[in-house]
Amino acid sequence: MDAAKDASPKDLPLGLDASTEEEYAFQSKLLQELVSISSIDKAWTFKSNSGMGSQAMFLISQANLLANKRRNYILSASISKESGSCGNFQWAPFPIEMAGVSTIVPSPSGSKLLVIRNPENESPSRFEIWSQGHVEKEFHMAQSVHGSVYTDGWFEGISWNCDETLIAYIAEEPLPFKPMFSGLGYKKGSASTDKDSGSWKGQGEWEEDWGETYAGKRQPALFVMSTSSGEVQPVKGVAKSLSVGQVVWAPASEGSNQYLVFVGWSSDTRKLGIKYCSNRPCALDGPNEGSPVLDLTQSINSAFFPLFSPDRRFLVFLSAKSSVDSGAHSATNSLHKIDWPVNGQLSLPAKVVDVIPVVQCSEDGCFPGLYCSGFLRNPWLSDGCTMMLSSTWGSSQVLLSVNVLSGDVKRITPANSKVSWNLLAVDGDNIIAVTSSPIDVPEIRFGFLVEKATKNATWRWLDVSSPIVSCSEMVRIISYPVLCYNRLSYIDDPLSLFLVQVRSLLSSRQFDILKIPVKDVSSCLTKGAAKPFEAIFVSDTKETGACNPLIVLLHGGPHDVSVSSFSASSAFLSSIGYSLLIVNYRGSLGFGEEALQSLLGRAGSQDVNDVLTAIDHVVDLGLAKPSSIAVLGLSHGGFLTTHLIGQAPDKFAAAAARNPVCNIASMVCTTDIPDWCFVQAYGIEGKNKFTEAASAEDLALFHSRSPISHVSKVKAPTIFLLSAEDLRVPMSNGFQYARALKEKGVEIKILMFPNDVHAIKRPQYDFESFLNIGVWFKKYCK
Repeated sequence: MDAAKDASPKDLPLGLDASTEEEYAFQSKLLQELVSISSIDKAWTFKSNSGMGSQAMFLISQANLLANKRRNYILSASISKESGSCGNFQWAPFPIEMAGVSTIVPSPSGSKLLVIRNPENESPSRFEIWSQGHVEKEFHMAQSVHGSVYTDGWFEGISWNCDETLIAYIAEEPLPFKPMFSGLGYKKGSASTDKDSGSWKGQGEWEEDWGETYAGKRQPALFVMSTSSGEVQPVKGVAKSLSVGQVVWAPASEGSNQYLVFVGWSSDTRKLGIKYCSNRPCALDGPNEGSPVLDLTQSINSAFFPLFSPDRRFLVFLSAKSSVDSGAHSATNSLHKIDWPVNGQLSLPAKVVDVIPVVQCSEDGCFPGLYCSGFLRNPWLSDGCTMMLSSTWGSSQVLLSVNVLSGDVKRITPANSKVSWNLLAVDGDNIIAVTSSPIDVPEIRFGFLVEKATKNATWRWLDVSSPIVSCSEMVRIISYPVLCYNRLSYIDDPLSLFLVQVRSLLSSRQFDILKIPVKDVSSCLTKGAAKPFEAIFVSDTKETGACNPLIVLLHGGPHDVSVSSFSASSAFLSSIGYSLLIVNYRGSLGFGEEALQSLLGRAGSQDVNDVLTAIDHVVDLGLAKPSSIAVLGLSHGGFLTTHLIGQAPDKFAAAAARNPVCNIASMVCTTDIPDWCFVQAYGIEGKNKFTEAASAEDLALFHSRSPISHVSKVKAPTIFLLSAEDLRVPMSNGFQYARALKEKGVEIKILMFPNDVHAIKRPQYDFESFLNIGVWFKKYCK
């Protein structure tokens, strides 16, 4: 007898019956193997000591479910080109785990490595300077000097100067003095960071932070450390109201002091949430000999990710001016440069030159605009004026070469390739990148420039044999259920297992990027907003006549995008017997600014209609059956999910909503981005209407644009995945909607993750989230 079938309800986990537990056990084995696949996050290249070829160092991460965090490790390789189709990478025999390491930054010469370990609680930060054979120096920075070093990818900025004697970086301001109390009350004159057993430290005045993922972090501030002595000095002249980040050293001219260029965000009023929000005004600043900092980009309201050219003759940077002007939280970027004088004396206001302007509407197959999340520390080819970037192009991520002097932009990845490419490192005229797709695990590619002196210079791409993938190739799964995609059947011996390669498992899947024509094109739409949008469709190659059930996957934002890269969670849902329809509705990044801006003020209608149009499109093509459709989304994707099951209640067999926006009227009072509520409801006008005290008229409009206004029509069983520490869409939003469904007799399930934030990224919670979604959909969508 099966022990699970004999188990009484009190022996089973809450919410599971015996049959569901079997499904739970099977799916967990498959999901556990898929989430263990490593991701290749960064790479650095160094000239070899022999002068032949290069050395590469890769930063790899992997989910550590037991520890509930990601494990980071370094894997090194020696690189040489071969005459065939393969790049020769001689890999180190084993990776080295970087336990407790927050970030690593090679020096300009490549001879030293800065390793930073951030403190837990109020312990000191540790700075280690490594050379090839040993740790040369180690410095500990007490909380009285500064708090944790910012390594978040946004405020983060760590920069060696040219002669490697100084390191500039962004860290939290020093721990402030707080009041001390004892049994006799307040201890006058004893404000301190220390306490004894007879006293306790008070909380002091609350300090505002930058919202989601920055809760409890102190103000980002700028510091400079001597690499010889470890002495640290805060940079003077930065106003208390200015948060700083992304620091780089400016070129040093003969006889003048070295100084810094960094990004500054003003917070004279409220600090609105900044994570995923490029619409916060910012400028490139520089210290001014103890006086208030100089604004180097006065003519533009957004400037970030500063980077000097190799010859130090110009400074390039990204701008999100279109986002700041419209209020959209993300939009099409532009690239700019400032010519830097040889003597370092920049005349203000500096002349800002457009390199890549915002593309409003591109012709079919042409460059759609710049959608770039940042620069490599060294993205330059050997000519010193061409930089390499990763950017979204429709539903894929591609590699671009940009000549900063001429403004010439070229897509260097194959035009017919639908997989996504991510740039890892540039080494002279060689490139290391990683490719993946919904059905292909990440693989390293090595590229080199062919006939670079000609106008028709092309890139040749070599495959790289990599131990990074091979160590995760084998997936332990139950044989018969995986081979039988349309339904799960169990053999008599559930312990009969066999090994199947991940690639073999995914080889039974195929994907395409579909063009979806816009329905009901009105005369008020711009040209870009009337163009077809896209959806990624993943299906079974073995389908003959009968279609698998369909899961519709919806990204958040709404100004974000789902690209054709590998996702363990999507591969899991596909592998348990579903086709996937991943919709990039109008308003997504990667399709030009007119299409993106068309969604402002139309959230809950235009995006909902686009998703329904995409579903009808695949049904009409015979790729999906209308009776077996589920829908899943996070954040604004959850907003669409809950809208869809209310506006089209007969279309969906099941739904899953992860930290969904369900009621904008209640969200506006509690979110770290209340301005988002106004812009999504009112459009660009909402940027000027935004107030901390929404009127009754505002609240009525917010409610009418929210999924909660359609809750009475919902029929689909819905599972909710909510985070207790979500500042973006507080969990009360999802709870209210779920309880309203339960009140009306709709089947619901709620999972609440106590120590996670909006994106649900902690490995255990992400794992449990998708495991429950998989089981939920198997129960209701067959």
